[in-house]
Amino acid sequence: MLLVPAITVIALTGFISHWEYHPELVGNATIDPAFDIPVLFQFPQSWPSWDYAVTQGAHITLGLMTLPLVLAKLWSVIPKLFKWPTIRSLDGMLERLSLLLLVGSVLVEFLTGIFAIEDYSPLGVNFYPVHYYGAWVFGTVFVLHACIKFPVVRRAYRERGALKPLRAGLRETKPEPPESSELAPVNPADPTISRRGLLAMVGGASLTIFAVQAGQSIGGPFRRLAPMAPRGRQFGTGPNDFQVNHTAASAQITPAMTGPRWRVIVAGATTIALSRQRLLAMAQATETLTISCTEGWSTTQHWTGVRLIDLARLVGASSGAILRAVSLETVGPNSQASLAHEQWSDHRALLALRVNGADLSPDHGYPARVIVPGAPGLHNTKWVHELRFEAA
Repeated sequence: MLLVPAITVIALTGFISHWEYHPELVGNATIDPAFDIPVLFQFPQSWPSWDYAVTQGAHITLGLMTLPLVLAKLWSVIPKLFKWPTIRSLDGMLERLSLLLLVGSVLVEFLTGIFAIEDYSPLGVNFYPVHYYGAWVFGTVFVLHACIKFPVVRRAYRERGALKPLRAGLRETKPEPPESSELAPVNPADPTISRRGLLAMVGGASLTIFAVQAGQSIGGPFRRLAPMAPRGRQFGTGPNDFQVNHTAASAQITPAMTGPRWRVIVAGATTIALSRQRLLAMAQATETLTISCTEGWSTTQHWTGVRLIDLARLVGASSGAILRAVSLETVGPNSQASLAHEQWSDHRALLALRVNGADLSPDHGYPARVIVPGAPGLHNTKWVHELRFEAA
């Protein structure tokens, strides 16, 4: 009963986060668009800039909090997987198959999710397609499993009520009657923990995870309360003191690449090359925007730069064009991203040159980076080399 609402919220926030990538645009998803599920819902661009932070933060935080619940559930049903003989009937075979899919897919989802939080790819496995398609497998089997087991849940509540089993202490804790379930032991040992004790242990583990992790999703001063947050909790001092996933060194960005000879190519009906000095001479705008990472962390800063819509007008970009932002970084998913018309035409969307009143640091994208409200951090391209407004 606890897993059903938790898994539902985790699934919804996960799919919403995926749709906010605009996976239908070229280069925005590492899964095959031919096998992607069509976007069913899209946040209006006029929503707050932190909408992705809320959905992805909830997805990561609640997902980690649910892990103890999943492990307790697996512990309670593990005899079913090792029942012998393996196949007694067609119904039994189908149930065993569904259980294997359910257990296998939930383990894949949690493992790939935790690995992604730590930015770790064992054996070079691509996280995105495995996690995405695994979510559809798990979600489908989970719904079927919940529907099949609903009569059992209803009977249990009708016969024993919702809280009665939790009021029993250790002495009053009785095992399930063997005839009530195939999972009930035939000759159980004396209980060593009550049902409320088990629930308290699982709940305590979930709350502990929340306490040591939630600060990275909430951001601001709360991040210092998250000892398990990836990338650490402190980043030095000054205006550029906020978290970063990939440094300039890890992206192989050298000072020569971002020095005085750097230019950003802006292409639409016409093509121009703009130096940083010329960009600084254009009309500047300052916006308070949130960067939110797939890993679950978020940070809100004050960004200053040229509005993307002003650059689009400068090169005569067509109405409804797609903006392809290309980085000096040449390898990996950070090398480029496509932004939909409603994203780059938002008056808050910037080609940022400064943050919190200071020049961007090399790790935060100097000489220029894209900042778009409500977009995944991966699409706030750093070390911008080209901005191409292409027909949709």
